[in-house]
Amino acid sequence: MLYLVRHAKAGSRRDWEGPDHGRPLSKTGRRQAEGLVDLLVDRSVSSILSSPYVRCVETVQPLAEKLALPVDHAPALAEGASPIDAVGLLRGLAGSTAVLCSHGDVIPAILDALVESDDLPLPPDYPYQKGSTWVLEHHDGRWARAHYLPPSS
Repeated sequence: MLYLVRHAKAGSRRDWEGPDHGRPLSKTGRRQAEGLVDLLVDRSVSSILSSPYVRCVETVQPLAEKLALPVDHAPALAEGASPIDAVGLLRGLAGSTAVLCSHGDVIPAILDALVESDDLPLPPDYPYQKGSTWVLEHHDGRWARAHYLPPSS
């Protein structure tokens, strides 16, 4: 089982003066990150991987602290990453229970690729809000089921 998380709400791009990869979560985003703990703390998570962007790391950090797990940076989950690399990362994690945090361009690219390659059943207009989670189930060598968990706040 993999938990594919879109990073929680970050501060405004327009108001942020530094490099975009350093843009942190907003107050709402921090609440969403705390809500992720309640959602996933009892799911036997064995690893947490994140885009190296600050907003992604901050999204999963409270869960990592609660579970006493490190947050491993995964460039394949970074904004603008290749869908092939991202899907390859997921395939390498099949059979484990991991949380992966990524961005609004990568999440739908991964899901679209899994629809195409594994015939993953998803509606054509599936949601992927900030702070939301897609639960992906792997069976018989393919990603067979997915369900959506909306953001906590």
